Formats: sequence, structure tokens, C-alpha cells
Amino acid sequence: MAQRHLDPTDPTAAAGPPPVPAGGDALADYLRAQATEFLRALRLHRESGAGAHGNGAQSSGSHPSGAGALDRGRGRGPVPAPDGPVDAARALRRAARRLSGTLHTFQPLLDAEWAEAMRPELAWLSGTLALEHAYASRLDRLLQALHRLSGSAAFPAQQQAGRAAPARAAATADPAPVTPLAPSVTRPSPADRGNLTVGAAKAGALLDRQLTLARTRAHSTALQALGSSRFHAVADKVALLASEVPLKDTAAAAADLRPLAAAARDRLTDAVAALPLVTAGNPYNAQALVHGLSPDPAPHPQDAQWHQVRLLLRLHRYALEVLAGTDADGADGTTDVRLLAAGEALDRHRDASEAAAAAAQAARTPRIAPATAYALGVLHADQRHEVEAARYAFQHSWRKEPIRL
Repeated sequence: MAQRHLDPTDPTAAAGPPPVPAGGDALADYLRAQATEFLRALRLHRESGAGAHGNGAQSSGSHPSGAGALDRGRGRGPVPAPDGPVDAARALRRAARRLSGTLHTFQPLLDAEWAEAMRPELAWLSGTLALEHAYASRLDRLLQALHRLSGSAAFPAQQQAGRAAPARAAATADPAPVTPLAPSVTRPSPADRGNLTVGAAKAGALLDRQLTLARTRAHSTALQALGSSRFHAVADKVALLASEVPLKDTAAAAADLRPLAAAARDRLTDAVAALPLVTAGNPYNAQALVHGLSPDPAPHPQDAQWHQVRLLLRLHRYALEVLAGTDADGADGTTDVRLLAAGEALDRHRDASEAAAAAAQAARTPRIAPATAYALGVLHADQRHEVEAARYAFQHSWRKEPIRL
């Protein structure tokens, strides 16, 4: 591990420029690679889950976009499935996010009409596929917090055992036709909930009903989206992108990508500098805590700023991936640890803020018992404290000196 001697207070030093200037050809290569990943994930979804869950999944596999788009896009034969279980929906979201973010950052080098038409469609697909996983993770987070707040020490160990058992069973049993859009979530059994207080147990049951219903609806929406003509149109365009990138003109192929990547970094730097916690410089953000614990059902005023920083940080990371010619997840040995830590902190911030909103929404359910409302209020306050902890963790990691691995 080599440490760069940079000014630790300079947030623009998140990652230095690549040793070789990247041009439009590097952008085209990156877009083609992400389009290929998108089509590969689509094929894996068709092979592992399509046809087993209704017409929506079946139609997504029977459409040419699902079966033959990869062959048309790359001119190659079938792509072998990688080792281990594959979450095709997650891979689709990942590729769609990177394509959409890259089109946003480097749009001046691309055909304007094409980029403007593709970006919202990719964002729609990524957001639709992410809903089910978000609801499942939110329920898991809230139930774990309820067990922790009630003093139950058995749940974490049971959860680890519950996650390990399916993995061992999957290694020895025949694969089941389960759609990748429905990740398994470990939940406490009714006997475990008996260890909780009455209010916490009823609060957990209420959250389970509400979030499971929302997750089921999101699952149906995702299946319908994957079988819709709108998705087929997106898949066809991505298949064409895998073979031909519509650059703006011939000069764009030789254009330097670093000014556009620097602009994405500057937008992130300005947004971080305007964050309340960074401005105050204190580990305890009393103003945000007051808003977070208020009974006002309106969105908390500071959350939107942090969510925006999370999106800008993601765009910055994607721009660095384009410049490096590879993913910024360590494949090329040049991962910026500070960006990874900051991104993890912002992900925890989003999860905690959305979990707090779900607890507050459940507490507004009519005719619930006072003990249930009290448990949900304590849970809401706990998640708002997690929000503040994530904000401080981001500030702490962002001000560190960048370290390259």
C-alpha cells in the first residue's frame, strides 16, 4: 500500500489523474463493456428465473432482447455463467446505473438526442429493480434494531446461522427455479419474538406486514417491467450500444475526458462543502437531531442534501472508472480507499434515514396500542441517531488523506 503525500484538507485530491490521458475511445470502450454486462445479466436472469414466475418473466426471456441481444451486440456465442450464485437483478441495476451515470457526465461527447433519451430509461429500470431489495433490507434492518433495543442477544447469532444454512443447502441440493428478483431475508421466528417486550413484538409484526406487502408489490412491478415493451426497447438500445457507441463527432474520439471528469469531481466537492455537518465541524449535529426526532411527517430538511452528495459521489466514481479503463472496485489495483469508505458511510446514511421514515410511517397507523407506538418511536429515534453517526463517519473519512491500493 502506497500513500500519496497530498494535502488532507483538499477534497479535490480524492484521486489523481490517470498516468495516460483518456480519450473518447476509452469512453466508448467503457460503455461497450457496461452494455455487455447488462446483456449478460439479462441472459442470466432469463436462464435462472424466467418462465417460472408468470408471464412477465416469461416474456422477458422470449423477447429477442433477452435471448439474442448479447449475440447481436457482441457477435459472440453464449456466455458461460460464472461460478457461484448470480444475482442477475443486481447485475442489471449495476450496469444500468453505470451507463446512466456515464451518459450524464460525458454527455457533451455523445449524441445529444440519443443520450437524453437513454438516461431516463436506464434510471427508470435501475430504480424499479432496486425497490424490492430496498424494502427487504429495510425490514431486516428494523427487525435487527428492535432485537438490539430490546436486549435480545440471540438474534444476531441466529441470523448468521440462518444465512449460512441456505448456503450449505444450496451447495448440495439441486438448483431451484427461484427468480433472482426475490433475495432471501432472514427474519426472527415467532418464538424469537416472544423474547421481546409486548410493544416491540407488535411493532415488529406491524413492520413485517407493511414492508412485506410493499416488497411483494415491488416484486410484481419489477416482473412487469422486465416483460414490458418499454424494457425491451431499452434492451435493444443497449444491445446496439454494445457494438456501436454514438459519439457526437469524429473529434470526440480524440477528446480528453479529464475536464469532464474534473467537473464531476468539482460538483461533488461543492456539495460536500455545503453539508451542515462539515460546515459546523462538530461530531454532534444538534439541529439535525431536533428535526429528526420531531413528530412532523415532512421529510427531514437535511436528508436531501446528503442523498444528493451520495449521487454525486457515485457519478465521480464512475468517471474515475472511465479514466482508469476498469471498475474502481479494486480490479486494477488503484482503488481509492477514501472514496470507498465515504460511499459506505453514505449508503448507511440512506438506509438509516429510510428505515427511520418507515418506522415513523408505521407509528402513524390508526388504532395501534400505546406500547406499539412507543416501541416504534424508540426505533425511529435509534435510526435517526444512526443517520448522525453515518454523517460523522463520512466527514471523518472524507477529510482523510487519500490512500491508493
